[in-house]
Amino acid sequence: MNRLIKTAVAALAIAAVAPAFADDVEEEGVVGWTPVAIGLATPVQLPWGLERWDVFGLDLNLIYSDAPKMYGLGIGGLGFTTRDDMVGLGVGGLFDYASKDVYGIRATLGANICRGTVYGLEAGAFSYHHVMRGINAEFLGGLYDELYGIQASLAINFAREMSYGWTVALGANVAHQAYGCQTALVLNHANVLHGCQIALVNFADECEWGFQIGVVNVIMSNKLKVLPIVNGYF
Repeated sequence: MNRLIKTAVAALAIAAVAPAFADDVEEEGVVGWTPVAIGLATPVQLPWGLERWDVFGLDLNLIYSDAPKMYGLGIGGLGFTTRDDMVGLGVGGLFDYASKDVYGIRATLGANICRGTVYGLEAGAFSYHHVMRGINAEFLGGLYDELYGIQASLAINFAREMSYGWTVALGANVAHQAYGCQTALVLNHANVLHGCQIALVNFADECEWGFQIGVVNVIMSNKLKVLPIVNGYF
């Protein structure tokens, strides 16, 4: 117990004197960087500031954490946000939000959102990514512009542009262009299919190469558009 108290006091002491690291900062509006940011909710934290501290180490807030950059471990009781790159492990109770790129792992009970590119592993209830490169597991589903890797969910996975890899869902997989494999219990849909679809119902407007396995298989560009069990273009 005494060791825990001493560790907490040391962390607060480091955060309190963090202005010493405020030299040579290039980002506009950023005060500096700190190895520790601890508090109730940004900006009610040590070091004090209006979301103007890069954190290279530990970012811990009881309610909400927000930093320009976060390299290390970031935890927000309700939410965790970075407005620049996040490298390491980010945990938010109801959401994780990144304005730019993520390198590492993020976990939440709610939404994982990234307006840049995610390189790594994410888990939560649902997600939106501009680009996902890695593994994303969501309870309800995932929405992304581009996927390079694995996307798994219970409800639906939706790629607005293209999907490279493997998408798995109990409900449905939907993609504009699917490269790889779509596996679902109910439905797979792709405007352009390059690979395979496995579900009760599979639909593709075009299949430049690949196949479908299911009860109903539809490829609109084929002369024989609907087939049971197996359909494809080779």
